[in-house]
Amino acid sequence: MKNEVKRKLKNGEKVLGCFIGTYSPNLVELIGYAGFDFIVIDDEHGAFSHSEIENMIRSAESVNVVPIVRVSYEPSSIQKALDRGAKGIQIPMVNTKEDAEEAVQKAKFPPRGSRGAAYSHRAARFGKDSGKSFLDASDENILVIPHIETLEAAENFAEIMNVDGIDLAFIGTTDLSVNMGFKEEGPKHPEVQKVVNNIYRKAKEKNIIIGTVAADSSSVQDAFDKGASYVGVVAISVILKTMEKIVKENKGETIKS
Repeated sequence: MKNEVKRKLKNGEKVLGCFIGTYSPNLVELIGYAGFDFIVIDDEHGAFSHSEIENMIRSAESVNVVPIVRVSYEPSSIQKALDRGAKGIQIPMVNTKEDAEEAVQKAKFPPRGSRGAAYSHRAARFGKDSGKSFLDASDENILVIPHIETLEAAENFAEIMNVDGIDLAFIGTTDLSVNMGFKEEGPKHPEVQKVVNNIYRKAKEKNIIIGTVAADSSSVQDAFDKGASYVGVVAISVILKTMEKIVKENKGETIKS
């Protein structure tokens, strides 16, 4: 159950992924064939059942894409995602050291955490894997990724990232801009950028891996240049923009707002 994304990040490599908020195993396969490193199944904003998440993970594995789940706020969401076979979790709204500790507790087996142990689920190949070897391998290979997306989280960044078991920090720029009161201006507002740049600075000082979301190819490169190593684009947004571009260039119509 090796995690290729975790290996690459540890080796200082950059990885590129895709957020998916709608149920489509075929889209997962397409993303894999396109050459992305990982997918993020968005169970925070998307509409998925547990079995649908499992099918999305199965599709990711078929094309050698690492499946990550951005979990919901349900107490069992971390357990459910990992038992389905997710190789990592992104946890929204981690604002304090205690929030980060709770996430690690739910993601890791005892004695490091409190994740319930079972071997009849898909992650353990329905019982073919079991015991210490499976439990230790899971703890070692799972990525635990808190979202830094409020001013409180930014202020507590060092404490959050000092929690044992946290692998990287994901900067949620949209939520951060809304949290800071810049609903209209969004992530490009200078005050938001000031906070974001400060997070990058602290991360560089402490050798912390940073992840973030990007809108298109140029903003992916901007994120990498700024110091991110784990960058995801939103699949639906990319598809919509591409379709709009084709319509505009070939029909000369103004894009509907």
